[in-house]
Amino acid sequence: MAVKLHPTWLEPLQSEFAQDYMAALRAFLVAEKAAGKRIFPPGADWFRALDLTPLDRVRVVILGQDPYHGAGQAHGLCFSVRPGTRTPPSLVNIYKEMEADLGIPPARHGFLEHWAEQGVLLLNAVLTVEMGLAASHQGRGWERFTDAVIRLVNAREKPVVFMLWGSHAQKKAAFVDSNRHLVLRSPHPSPLSAHTGFFGSKPFSKANAFLVAHGQKPIDWALPPL
Repeated sequence: MAVKLHPTWLEPLQSEFAQDYMAALRAFLVAEKAAGKRIFPPGADWFRALDLTPLDRVRVVILGQDPYHGAGQAHGLCFSVRPGTRTPPSLVNIYKEMEADLGIPPARHGFLEHWAEQGVLLLNAVLTVEMGLAASHQGRGWERFTDAVIRLVNAREKPVVFMLWGSHAQKKAAFVDSNRHLVLRSPHPSPLSAHTGFFGSKPFSKANAFLVAHGQKPIDWALPPL
């Protein structure tokens, strides 16, 4: 398992990498590759979210579920796709809400590294998937690892904004201390549920207002052109 992630994460997560469940996960992934299955994202990007957003710089957490399972899409950040890839429907709706909330026109791409570089942790619950098979790597150990990641953020003294979109994210981060952090809950931005309360939830302005109120810089949500 190629472990490429920022030292601020690597040190506190060392004990997770030493656990039996991670050895079993590693063996599963090796076997899947040996069987000729295509796994997304590529190994170098499995921990991309943790590599781009150091633990001590996390200001916002957005939780996703699985990587995209189409070729050329996933690159290790939830909701984000590689340059040149069509913007997925959920991200289209995120852009719509951002425009309604902040007046920022939708980007013409779905590449969100600009957010990650500012301290927005774009974390999926499961970090790999088999091509064409959504949720194919659920229950293999990734969830336990990403729970440990969320616990590290939750334990930080500096307040953080958690954007929990949909029931899956809300259950996963149910232990987050909402007395210290800002926890924003809404329906998922997918076309199936965005109209039931995601639209109009104003997560971006609420996040920035909270950050500023706690002496932190707001996030520049406007994505630069590629």
